[in-house]
Amino acid sequence: MTPEPAAAPVGPRRSARGWRDMARSLVVLLIPVAIIVGIYRFQGGEDVVVVDTAPAYANARAAQAFPVLEPTGLDAGWRTVSAAYQVEPDGAVLRVGYLTPDEGQTQLVQSSRPAAALVKDELGESGTPLGTVNEAGLAWQVYAVRDGEHAIVSVSPDRTVIVVGATDVATLRTLAGALR
Repeated sequence: MTPEPAAAPVGPRRSARGWRDMARSLVVLLIPVAIIVGIYRFQGGEDVVVVDTAPAYANARAAQAFPVLEPTGLDAGWRTVSAAYQVEPDGAVLRVGYLTPDEGQTQLVQSSRPAAALVKDELGESGTPLGTVNEAGLAWQVYAVRDGEHAIVSVSPDRTVIVVGATDVATLRTLAGALR
């Protein structure tokens, strides 16, 4: 019986020169990527895009589904990043999203939908009531919701208003207090 030949090493063996060549190739590829990323950032590619809320508020007012509140007097640190008015089978909803001065995220929701359904849809099942506050002449229920978010909710016969976000209750109250 003849002995079996020894198995060849698996995969190619790299010499020092092979590693240097591979490193040079990677550098050649990474330089254009770094230049593109630099140009993108220099041109403001990471800046927040502020949206115009006027069309969404105008549509909500024209529909007359509920009395529309709009924040006034917020400082420049509040940036509007989304605004939409939608008619749904059980009512209408106006949603306006903000970045707060502390870089938190909030959303203002106003609706003619039934309050219980709206609150459940917007806050989920995990909303825990924490108490009440008064802002802008309205009584608000404070909630702790998912993953450190908070919400304040005001329910009246003609509309429900929710301010929810990944920020503290004081910031939510600032937005609620600006509603007119």
